[in-house]
Amino acid sequence: MTLIRSISGIRGTIGGKPGEGLSPQDVIKYASAYSAWLKQKNTQSNGKAQRLKVVIGRDARVSGEMVNHLITGTLLGMGIDVVDIGLSTTPTVEMAVPMEKAHGGIILTASHNPKQWNALKLLNGKGEFISAADGESLLKIAEKNEYEYAHIDFLGKYTQMDGYIDKHIEKIVKLPLVNVAAIKAAKLKIVIDCVNSTGGIALPKLLKALGVTNVVELYCEPTGLFPHNPEPLPEHLYTISNEVKKTNAHLGIVVDPDVDRLALVQEDGEMFGEEYTLVAVADYILQNTKGNTVSNLSSTRALRDVTEKYGCTYAASAVGEVNVVEKMKELNAVIGGEGNGGIIYPELHYGRDAMVGIALFLTHLAKFGKSCSKLRSQYPAYYISKNKIELTPDVDLDGVLKSIKNRYKKQPINTVDGIKIEFEKEWVHLRKSNTEPIIRIYAESDSISKANHLATKMITDIKELMNETVG
Repeated sequence: MTLIRSISGIRGTIGGKPGEGLSPQDVIKYASAYSAWLKQKNTQSNGKAQRLKVVIGRDARVSGEMVNHLITGTLLGMGIDVVDIGLSTTPTVEMAVPMEKAHGGIILTASHNPKQWNALKLLNGKGEFISAADGESLLKIAEKNEYEYAHIDFLGKYTQMDGYIDKHIEKIVKLPLVNVAAIKAAKLKIVIDCVNSTGGIALPKLLKALGVTNVVELYCEPTGLFPHNPEPLPEHLYTISNEVKKTNAHLGIVVDPDVDRLALVQEDGEMFGEEYTLVAVADYILQNTKGNTVSNLSSTRALRDVTEKYGCTYAASAVGEVNVVEKMKELNAVIGGEGNGGIIYPELHYGRDAMVGIALFLTHLAKFGKSCSKLRSQYPAYYISKNKIELTPDVDLDGVLKSIKNRYKKQPINTVDGIKIEFEKEWVHLRKSNTEPIIRIYAESDSISKANHLATKMITDIKELMNETVG
């Protein structure tokens, strides 16, 4: 059993003893701490607490209903009003928070993790993930049990509200750079894979609103019974790849369980490339709106190339949506995101959103007027090798990374988030995951064999050093 407490939220496997997995006791503990933190943040200047409101929503995973009941009861017991928008998507909940004039939000989803996982993703009053500093404060409250439940006359009120996915879609369709007429005229045939989660509710509605009438649906029943590993990586997507070719579709669209990541399949069944989802959308945005772009340190340099083609500036942030958003605001970026298929379009909201990514990409493809593979060929060819090593408690990871840094000290090194080592035409990024007990090793080069070779060399170095630290 695993329970990971971090500034990214509270994530764990269902079951087990308290403190070892995401048990009911742990859900209540961290929901109580979040409530107490929210009260501290919203205490009036006269010292009186405001009446607070929190929006909650969840993906379709099997444990979601159970966790929802625990969260709801805890918030009400803390004297906080709850607006429950039910089965939803992460970006929809993010948008619902300011639309409801709420003080915060909780999304119940473990994103791309398998079915035994669930998590509490915590939002501030803007509908954005809480900052690192706020996350630290919340964890301290939880450790010290510094919260107090409401008296009977001050319990929170519960409201169930449907229709927020429809409101989300309405706002997407109205965006100036989303061209429904162009998409409709292209007469696209699209296959979708929604991994039996809430994308199965959202994507058919979105595509209909965008004028796409020929849709082949795979795994669109929101049962939470994932038909394959829910992380939208090529090795998990052979079914949709075959279906795109079999049905002569123009492309395939894949989302993860909470619909913040977007992967695309070309008409020939090949992957467009998760890294290139953001590159293509940014290309379209920059054609129409000049401005800066941002991605994280583990994302492809192709975004930098495309950005500089338009005479604009690219910047990299630490990994994590909150870090990308912070850098985007600092630079007033017009588009940003992460290389895992996460599109952040501030014209709509500051959060990764596969739905707005779909609308912008389809507009781009329709205006391009050629195949998906032809569009992909317009962009610089880079290849990323994504790897990971499981960590055990006895590994001195800081010591390992320090040794790696010394070993490659003659190369340019960025230590904003782990270690990124730059070589002439390639790079490798090593960092500990915020959400899993692993170290990620990402390497990019101008061929997959070169990227794999660089990653393998680095993995060998790391394992050698890990054995030394354990020994």
